[in-house]
Amino acid sequence: MNKAFKFFNILLIAAILIGDILYITLDGLLLKSITSLLFVALGLINFVYMFKKENSNKKFNILMLIGLTFAMLGDILLEIEFIIGAALFAIAHIFYFAAYNALQKFKSKNLIYSLTIFIPALLIILFVPLFDFGGTLMQVVCIIYALIISIMVGKAISNLISYKSFLNIMLVVGSALFFFSDFMLLFNVFADVPKIFGILCLATYYPAEVMLAMSILKSNKNILEN
Repeated sequence: MNKAFKFFNILLIAAILIGDILYITLDGLLLKSITSLLFVALGLINFVYMFKKENSNKKFNILMLIGLTFAMLGDILLEIEFIIGAALFAIAHIFYFAAYNALQKFKSKNLIYSLTIFIPALLIILFVPLFDFGGTLMQVVCIIYALIISIMVGKAISNLISYKSFLNIMLVVGSALFFFSDFMLLFNVFADVPKIFGILCLATYYPAEVMLAMSILKSNKNILEN
């Protein structure tokens, strides 16, 4: 990795984290949009860097870049229309899940980890009295979204348990931070809770996307599981 490329990565990561702090402090859709565009840019330059390397997992890289793009769109549109934004985020998680399957093929036992995550989330959505979803539709949307992100996180955990690598550690950390961020968002949007929930949502979301964007650089450090 040449020094210029490494410097540009560090610069983009710093810009994303600064944008995150500024958005937490100042709010504003434009600031949020720029910060989201930056993590896609981070993924894109890493994708271009890895594209010509013979030992890189190109399928993984493509799927991760698409996932980052849908996450960016979801991040922006969530402020305009919540259900559309949630749907775009769900699509991002589907692409992340597909990328994880490009590293290690899906097996039914992967769902054990997903269910371990989803069942508590489902019980919280259904039975915690703090929530006011304003109707059954929004509650169902949240349940479907929780299922999709749980499947994604569960697959990342399963991959790490099956094969220890720095790439899989990055994916578990990024996926877990994403899940925690969305969990905080659930409380921030649908429950009357302190401001700290919104801060925790944003403080973990952008680092999650940074971790996922940087994972592209490590795509030649893993093996395919047949």
